[in-house]
Amino acid sequence: MSSRIFQGVIIQMKDATDRCMGVTDDQGTVVACSELSMIGSRLADFRGIQGDYPDQVFTTGEHTYKPIGSANTRQDYAVFVDGRDAAARCVCILAAVAFQEAKNNYEEKHNKATFVKNIISDNILPGDVYVRAKELHFTDEIPRCVLLVRLAEKADMAVVEELGNLFPDRQRDFVLSINENDIVVIKEISNGQDSREAFEIAEQVDASLREKLGVHCVIGIGTTAFHLRELAERYKEAQVAIEVGKVFDTEKTIIHYDNLGIGRLIYQLPTTLCEMFLREVFKKNPIESLDQETLFTINKFFENNLNVSETSRKLFVHRNTLVYRLEKIKKITGLDLREFDHAIVFKVALMVKKYLNSQGEKY
Repeated sequence: MSSRIFQGVIIQMKDATDRCMGVTDDQGTVVACSELSMIGSRLADFRGIQGDYPDQVFTTGEHTYKPIGSANTRQDYAVFVDGRDAAARCVCILAAVAFQEAKNNYEEKHNKATFVKNIISDNILPGDVYVRAKELHFTDEIPRCVLLVRLAEKADMAVVEELGNLFPDRQRDFVLSINENDIVVIKEISNGQDSREAFEIAEQVDASLREKLGVHCVIGIGTTAFHLRELAERYKEAQVAIEVGKVFDTEKTIIHYDNLGIGRLIYQLPTTLCEMFLREVFKKNPIESLDQETLFTINKFFENNLNVSETSRKLFVHRNTLVYRLEKIKKITGLDLREFDHAIVFKVALMVKKYLNSQGEKY
């Protein structure tokens, strides 16, 4: 934080009061003051940030103080005003408001994390990305992975701090708190063509939160961003990865957008089109006519690549018993799962039904 910003505020305010005012760092060294000779000196009565709350006004032997700082961080500066009376308190509070606003504006303009958060939130025009990147000396064309960490419970500062410790380079890697459940990790990677590096980073995040904090999460990974302007799109991909995974890959805690397969296509379809598809597939009887045991047999048959012998072995039933069940399915639905084309249609239909159930649609 530049002391020139504080000094500029003081210049505008000093004619409003005859009290000496200024700003100290957390060690009591004056970084800006209406009395220029005091800049660089240390206030003898400063004893550090005091009070039951980090932002409350407190007094010492000669001055009234009020801490200022950044949101969600420790208070790193304090406003001081000569005197301990009500007038000093009033001036101190008003000055702190002005200094805090100037500090926030400065940090927003010169903070890379804020810049990146504005990009993924679509709060900055594409043309301004180039300008701001240049102002911040930001290398824009570097491969970066975007991870969306969605917590099972509300996040606290310990989670953000733990992720910050995992990725300590604040100039190149970013940990951004989006809301009470979502945290975004943006990290430079060496090889943008290989998704394994992003997956390994996600595994590291998952293991660290689970083992150190006992926090469970689901992590969505977008495709690699090769330019800053692509970060917003990659963030949306990570969101889609979590939403699709919630429907089709409920056992997975790490889902990559590249591996969503046909689930991604189904997720993007209108529900009316999905309902129409199911009606076309199950002309004879609706899918609900199949009991849970039959559906379990079907899923096992798909898991074993339509291999009758292997499926019967896994189900601990005779081969002829499985053949009988498949014939029964054919009679009910009109689809013979031993035929590849019929099996594909049935598999997609099961996924479409699962998607509709997740949307609360009745079919």
